Amino acid sequence: MKKVTKIFSLAFFATMAIVGCNNTDDLTDNSIEGTYSGTLTSKSATGAVLGSSSATAGISITGENLIQVHCVGAGIDTTFMLNYYADNDSVRICLAGKDFQNTYGHTMGQWHMGGGMMGDIQKGQTEWQHHMADEHMAVDKHSGGFDMMNNSFGYTFNRYNGSSHSIMNFEGIKK
Repeated sequence: MKKVTKIFSLAFFATMAIVGCNNTDDLTDNSIEGTYSGTLTSKSATGAVLGSSSATAGISITGENLIQVHCVGAGIDTTFMLNYYADNDSVRICLAGKDFQNTYGHTMGQWHMGGGMMGDIQKGQTEWQHHMADEHMAVDKHSGGFDMMNNSFGYTFNRYNGSSHSIMNFEGIKK
């Protein structure tokens, strides 16, 4: 009888552990990868809203701290690469490669103070704070990021056509 009780107890606890592990009600998806559905709002350089439409951004992690963004909506179908950095309950983004160099006037890592890309991060410093300290001046602007609490992604596109400048803002929620 003790053996049957022991087997029943083991089976019960094993079942509870499996059910507990498979219960996804309390779990949050902490990955930035996925599809974000939202709105693309067009503005003039002065900030006047020109219109808005539905849009989608597909995010794929392609390397260490590197994502590919494919954004599709009215007037836009573009794919580009961004670096990403953890910053408390957010994940912030920065241009990658030639886009970084063209925007900020130096190559990534040129100002870096030794120890490899993230090898000299200070105690209590987030990846984003480290990136900002080693790669940017205080006036440098960035174009968006991820709000991990709301599973959202936002990005600002600056579009230049000769002397004309317009801005497109994407804001989306992860599906």
